[in-house]
Amino acid sequence: MTAPSYTRADFQTDQEVRWCPGCGDYTILASVQMFLAGLGRPREEFVFVSGIGCSSRFPYYMNTYGMHSIHGRAPAIATGLATARPDLSVWVITGDGDGLSIGGNHLIHALRRNVNLKIILFNNQIYGLTKGQYSPTSEVGKSTKSSPFGSVDFPFNPVSLALGAEATFVARTLDMDRNHTQEMLEKAYEHEGSAFIEVYQNCNVFNDKAFIQLTGKDERVHNRIDLEHGKPIVFDEGSKAVVLRGGEAEVVDSSSVDPKAILVHDESRPDPSVAFALSRLSHGPYGPTPLGIFRNVKRDAYDISVNAQVEAAREKLGPGDLNKLIRSHGTWTVSPSSPNGSTKGSSNGGSSD
Repeated sequence: MTAPSYTRADFQTDQEVRWCPGCGDYTILASVQMFLAGLGRPREEFVFVSGIGCSSRFPYYMNTYGMHSIHGRAPAIATGLATARPDLSVWVITGDGDGLSIGGNHLIHALRRNVNLKIILFNNQIYGLTKGQYSPTSEVGKSTKSSPFGSVDFPFNPVSLALGAEATFVARTLDMDRNHTQEMLEKAYEHEGSAFIEVYQNCNVFNDKAFIQLTGKDERVHNRIDLEHGKPIVFDEGSKAVVLRGGEAEVVDSSSVDPKAILVHDESRPDPSVAFALSRLSHGPYGPTPLGIFRNVKRDAYDISVNAQVEAAREKLGPGDLNKLIRSHGTWTVSPSSPNGSTKGSSNGGSSD
């Protein structure tokens, strides 16, 4: 069977894209559409599940299957789908509010279980849809409508959180860098199991230029650390490097250390401690900040393990009987209403009328 040939337009829908002009979401949408078009895989095999927020409008704009679900619950819904239909490519679209506040529990357990999901978290460090309240990733002191004197909450570091949840694939990219974003999408797509990508996404209405230290023409050269597997971690035109001291990653002048002391990035390292140390170089997009793949390791995917159990049980026990299963323990029969409108109940201890 010949693989279908697509362009980005094939993944666009007839729905009006309703994001603020200049929003970073547009660039992420374009990057995803362009990436999927290049795969040559039928559109019917892709599913996008989202929660609530600006980012969660995403399924409306993808000419694939999709679901705009419940606030924070996209990973839970997508887990069921990916487990029941392992033949599909299931993607979760979430934001720093949707995924890290009300949905934090669902996110970490999807990553811990290594469910075969590709999770893209748009991080704009603000609640955009509800008009500018501070979010779980907003910096301390952030003045917003819900924190007029400055937020006192200490923010999450999404990459650190994902690594702490034992995610097998963790990456970070920027909305403005389409080439880098598509590279991260490709690696996540190829990964078997949970893949988590944090995307720094500019909200030009409520949190403009939050990532200027990584996107500004004069600033980015000094602050962007590109992680490349198997290569020494250097940046700022080679003048700066990352070393590991006492388990902590530090930025040093390249000329001040032996080249052999510079940390060589190994995304496939089974122990996540070094990847975690790299994630702590910055707590947000301030100063030298790593971008790229922090961790990419192999572990049995959840859907494969569950379906293997089901198949083993089927071979051992034979075809199942749903009616017998339902009635295998105590059930409760509700009798017809009495003349006065009340009902009578009785326990049947394993059987039912």
